[in-house]
Amino acid sequence: MNDMLRREAISRVGITIAIDGPAGSGKSTVSKELASRLGIGYLDTGAMYRALTWYVLDRGIDWNDGEAVARAAQEIPLRLDSDPADPHVWIGQREVTKEIREPRIALEIKHVSTNLDVRAWMAGDQRRRMMEARLGGSGMIAEGRDITTVVCPDADVRVLLLADQEARLRRRTLELYGDATAEHMEIVRAQVEGRDRADAEVSEFMVAAPGVSTVDSTGLDVRGVCEAIIRLVDDDLARRDA
Repeated sequence: MNDMLRREAISRVGITIAIDGPAGSGKSTVSKELASRLGIGYLDTGAMYRALTWYVLDRGIDWNDGEAVARAAQEIPLRLDSDPADPHVWIGQREVTKEIREPRIALEIKHVSTNLDVRAWMAGDQRRRMMEARLGGSGMIAEGRDITTVVCPDADVRVLLLADQEARLRRRTLELYGDATAEHMEIVRAQVEGRDRADAEVSEFMVAAPGVSTVDSTGLDVRGVCEAIIRLVDDDLARRDA
C-alpha cells in the first residue's frame, strides 16, 4: 500500500497509533516521520510533562507538595501544535518549545512524571486528544510511556520501541547537545538513567504488554524503523477498511 492509499483509508476509518519506549529509543523522530507520511497528528506526551515541569518551576511550587503539583496539571494553560513537521508548545501566550528542552527541565521532570495524580490527569487528556483526532477523520500518533497500556490500550496500532542503552544515550546526547562527546554523554547518562529509574517505579516501558508489537531500533535508521511500523499500520487498515 502506498502513502496515498494509506491516507485515503485513514480518512475513512481514522487511526490511533501508540508508541512506548525508554528515553533515546527514537520515539520522537520516528513518530514525527510516521505522522508526516500518514497525514495525521503527532502528540509528544513527554513535551506535556516537560511543559508542566517548566510551569511548576516558573511558579516556584514546592516539588515536595505533591497535591500542589497535581493542581498545577489541572490549571496549566497548555496548548500544543500537533503538526509533526513543526511542533510547538505554548503555556498561555508564551512559547516554551525550546525552553522545555533545557537540561534544568530534564533534571526535575522526575518530580512530575512520578506523581500518580499528574499521570492520571495526563492520561485522560492525552487520550482525549487522540480520540478527537480519530473521530475527526484523521488520527494521531502518541509516543511516551504507558501510551500502549494506560493512555490508549485500545489504540489501533501499539508498539514498544526499544534500543540498546549506548545507542539510546548517543541519540539523546545528539538531540540535546548536537554532538556526542564523552563529557556530554556522561551528563546525559546521569539524566537518562535517573529518569528511567524514577519512571520504572510507576511505569513498565521495557517489556511489551500483551498485544503490543516490539520493534528494536538498534542498528536501524529512521526509515527502517518506520517501515517496520508501517507494516503494522497496513495490517490494521486492511482489517478495518475491508
